[in-house]
Amino acid sequence: MNWNFEYFYKNRDEFLKDLQETKVLCDSFKAYQGKLSDEKMFVEYYKKQLELECKLGKVYQYASLNSDLNKKDVEKLNDVNTCQMMLYKLNQETAFENPEVLALGEEKVMDIVNKYPELNQFKFGFEKLFRMKKYILSEKEEKLLSICAPSMSMGRQLYSNLAVSDGVNEEATLQNGEKVLVTQGNWSSLIEDSKCQEDREAIFNALYRRYEKHKNTFAGIYQNVMEANKAKMQAKGFNSILESYLYPNNIPTSVYETLVKVASTDNSALKRYLKLKKEYLKLDEYHTYDRFLELAYSDKKYSYQEAKELFFKSVERFPQDFIDKAHSALEDGFVDVEEKDGKRTGAYSSSQTNMHPFILLNYTNTLDDVFTVAHEAGHSIHSMFSCENNPEMLQHYTIFVAEIASTFNEHNLLDYLMKSGTLSKEEKIKLIQKSIDSIMSTFYRQTLFADYELRVSRMVEQGMPLNYQVLSKVMIDLYKEYYDIDITKEKLKEYVWAYIPHLFYTPFYVYQYATSFAASFKIYEDINNGVPNAFEKYLGLLKAGGSKYPVDEAKDAGVDFTQEETFKAVTRRMEVLVNELEELLK
Repeated sequence: MNWNFEYFYKNRDEFLKDLQETKVLCDSFKAYQGKLSDEKMFVEYYKKQLELECKLGKVYQYASLNSDLNKKDVEKLNDVNTCQMMLYKLNQETAFENPEVLALGEEKVMDIVNKYPELNQFKFGFEKLFRMKKYILSEKEEKLLSICAPSMSMGRQLYSNLAVSDGVNEEATLQNGEKVLVTQGNWSSLIEDSKCQEDREAIFNALYRRYEKHKNTFAGIYQNVMEANKAKMQAKGFNSILESYLYPNNIPTSVYETLVKVASTDNSALKRYLKLKKEYLKLDEYHTYDRFLELAYSDKKYSYQEAKELFFKSVERFPQDFIDKAHSALEDGFVDVEEKDGKRTGAYSSSQTNMHPFILLNYTNTLDDVFTVAHEAGHSIHSMFSCENNPEMLQHYTIFVAEIASTFNEHNLLDYLMKSGTLSKEEKIKLIQKSIDSIMSTFYRQTLFADYELRVSRMVEQGMPLNYQVLSKVMIDLYKEYYDIDITKEKLKEYVWAYIPHLFYTPFYVYQYATSFAASFKIYEDINNGVPNAFEKYLGLLKAGGSKYPVDEAKDAGVDFTQEETFKAVTRRMEVLVNELEELLK
């Protein structure tokens, strides 16, 4: 139920010793400035990078995981900050690298790489570098940007400080006089268990009040994040902030824009579902905090052990290697299960080079938590396949394909439960609703937030100032467009932009939940329909790691993101499920 940190080090002294050795290794790179044109020095430099890849990954993973278990522990936070500052300094002192490599020319660089087999794993990285040539500045300019990197990325730390470290959980007073403490980890389950709309509102407001209280500060932090994005875009010469995030992985901006177009216009089934819920639940007004309400009642809870067993049974039909990795992903010592004071909210799977992945959960025994276990195990399975089939520098797959393995597991778990033959009509309704809610939250909701980022980024590019009123207005418009919901009728929902940490931590990330969902659905559909070699192609994607551009990896697995049809497959599935739900509710 807890992480075993002895996987990394037996004690803190061992960590500090390794941290110091990593610092020394980082400091050694600056000696190569102006010398990469020498073949011997070139080879030495990149061999050192291989050594650093594993060493730095280990110390950073240890420090980061430790800190995430208690964000209020200053010593652990300092360890993370030390690793981050070490990275910033390394980036500053190696700013010469790309300009010097580009000056050598692609032909000469590839000749050296082909001559030394141990450097072969850098080949794809060099191909990407030369593709990026027009956006790489001079050595002096790149160093200047790297010097500014800590301040330009300060928005992430400020957000974490305000939302998590300094965040104070509030109590909600229910209609019966009971007071409940509302946290990031338990608020959705509290609302789900509530039968009274007034109580749901009180719980929701207890969570969101911190964002309303600090709306000006959160808006200022988000403006800092976006202005930093704009500065980098302008310095590098990209056409837009969006392009600056997508171009390095060769993802056409049309993929992002097509996703937004389909989700924002092909959403009639989504709106019909929300109307159906309102009528069936006899609500005078449907509010966003009603989205957790179930159409069929069950007070069944699932222990973590039960969640694991359900997931393991769901994958029994797949090849043994996949099954083995599914069990390894949830092995004791690699999953931290329960919510704790100061622990980072949400869930994730974190992996580093040549290491077993670690999963963070905040498990509260709900059906959603069961699916979260399968979801995060998917990430870990992906990481293990990648690690097993790639050298160090090609193990890190892109975020763009990261959510395919996780949502694939969710599709499979849902079908397993629906076909188990043990479900009552009520339980079938619950699971169909679960499937619909999954599309709503992963495809539509994440695309709404992606649309938000796109609209705000365009405002910043045009020099428009941001404040909480501007940011809230964008959200108000989007909720009306996607859901036909007027969130001004709720007291605090308009501050949802401050609630979403990805907008601050990892800009232009969330759209990939939707693209990955669409891709995983297509892959899963092919496997179920008996398309020849469909599972082998899927495993090919998991094994590819970071050895190809992500759009190409998906295409090899049978998914073409350049076609609207890829995304419309999801909207059609939504239509079918809403029709099935309507029939069951009759």
